[in-house]
Amino acid sequence: MDVNDNARQLTLRSALRFFASKLAPTGVALLLSFNAQAFDLQQLSDQLAKPAVIHGSFTQEKHLRALPQPLVSKGTFVLAKDHGLLWLLKTPLQQDYRITGQGIARRDANGWQPLPNKSAGAEQNRLFLAVLQGDSSGLQRDFELQLQGQAQQWKLTLIPRSLLLKQVFTRINIDGGELVHTIELLETQGDSTVLRMQDSTASQPLSDGEQHDFAQ
Repeated sequence: MDVNDNARQLTLRSALRFFASKLAPTGVALLLSFNAQAFDLQQLSDQLAKPAVIHGSFTQEKHLRALPQPLVSKGTFVLAKDHGLLWLLKTPLQQDYRITGQGIARRDANGWQPLPNKSAGAEQNRLFLAVLQGDSSGLQRDFELQLQGQAQQWKLTLIPRSLLLKQVFTRINIDGGELVHTIELLETQGDSTVLRMQDSTASQPLSDGEQHDFAQ
């Protein structure tokens, strides 16, 4: 593995850690708009590209070995194909995140502020968007992808390929029907994050406020 490969793996590791802790990207955002008519990886990618905008709510459970009960947070999200992701935490605290081709930003009293990250850059942004958009060709460079089920009930499992990713995650599970229902990140140390998507719809365009948030 050369220096560039090491750098790419480190940026992906950073991106996935952000998904696991914030689920804002990144992540995770992860693959929020898979469509039910996906039977193979190519169909998943094709279906993912169809919805222009997806709105929904989420519940995130962070299961830590040291705590008897999971840490629960709730909020709403907006995934726009041509813009990125708005991840809006409502409880237990209010905090807005935005993931675009320019990186990850958090809103404060002065507007959107880029998050400081030593590994931030074009490669990291590419990896964030590959996860969110279901870019199977991009994801296959770092994960083994296993798809099973039918259009109305499917499951996609991501198995890390590199040693660096294997040190963080054992696997990532994504399942859904017409749209994604659940994203589960399983960490090697025993912690896990479960993200449940509710009330997802692809029938509403971006509001004026959402367009403004992406434009800033």
